[in-house]
Amino acid sequence: MKHITLANTDIKASNIVMGCMRITSLSEKELNHFVNTAMEEGINYFDHADIYGGGECEAHFSKSVGMSPSLRKKMYIQSKCGIRKGFYDFSKEHILEVVNGSLKRLQTDYLDVLLLHRPDTLMEPEEVAGAFETLKAQGKVRNFGVSNFNPMQIELLQKAVKIPLIVNQLQLSIAHTPMIDSGIAVNMHTDQSVNYEGSVLEYCRLKNITIQAWSPFQKGFFEGPFLGDKEHYAKLNEVIDRIADQYNVTATAVAVGWITRHPANIQVLTGTTNLQRMKECCRGSELPLTKQEWYEIYQAAGNKLP
Repeated sequence: MKHITLANTDIKASNIVMGCMRITSLSEKELNHFVNTAMEEGINYFDHADIYGGGECEAHFSKSVGMSPSLRKKMYIQSKCGIRKGFYDFSKEHILEVVNGSLKRLQTDYLDVLLLHRPDTLMEPEEVAGAFETLKAQGKVRNFGVSNFNPMQIELLQKAVKIPLIVNQLQLSIAHTPMIDSGIAVNMHTDQSVNYEGSVLEYCRLKNITIQAWSPFQKGFFEGPFLGDKEHYAKLNEVIDRIADQYNVTATAVAVGWITRHPANIQVLTGTTNLQRMKECCRGSELPLTKQEWYEIYQAAGNKLP
């Protein structure tokens, strides 16, 4: 398992992250075994959000693993806030309230990282700064970041927030690559060259912000997995299967390895509750894909090189 140091921190995090959005499908015994197996595989970073299961996922996690001080020291726990029913809310009052709730449910005194879940166009950066500074001073949150933010939204936030933002969680998979496409097709008059992301990949690299890739197996926005989709992604699956055989791993490992191969040191956020598939994801942590193989996979997904 590859581990990376998140900029401006002493966090040495696994580049595979266990996403906890669906963990209530497992019993306490099953989840305990799942988490312990993940840690044996080298995963030490766990992603939550206050809205996952209406908060039940956080409570189920801590109850299942038995959040002892010795276990807590081996984990990096991240949670997210800002999404409410029908609207987004980055008010200081709401952020503080959510964090207190997450800490109680997770049975811990602190979060290693707190992310703002989705951009709030009514955001007042000074309020966010006030919340972050309070949480930092109280020792309740050690580091902060964002999720699904473009560069200018981060710049706007950092105008008031003097604490470095260390993470940006963004959707990325072989079949969903807008942050990569426009950079490859610069100065071309094609759909691929349209810059939907504001050069967020390059921006995060310049600012030492770690990208966490969510939905690493999805095509589009929750339109289903591309692995095994021979109707729409026949060529892609053919190439992935061949490369998987070459490295003696599964197609899942190749899909993960395609992301981890990027020099941006991207963390891959997996949401599986299938034990075998989680292990397969871990095999992609350090898969040594060549540049030629990486670009072959990229083009097999329907992208072009100018």
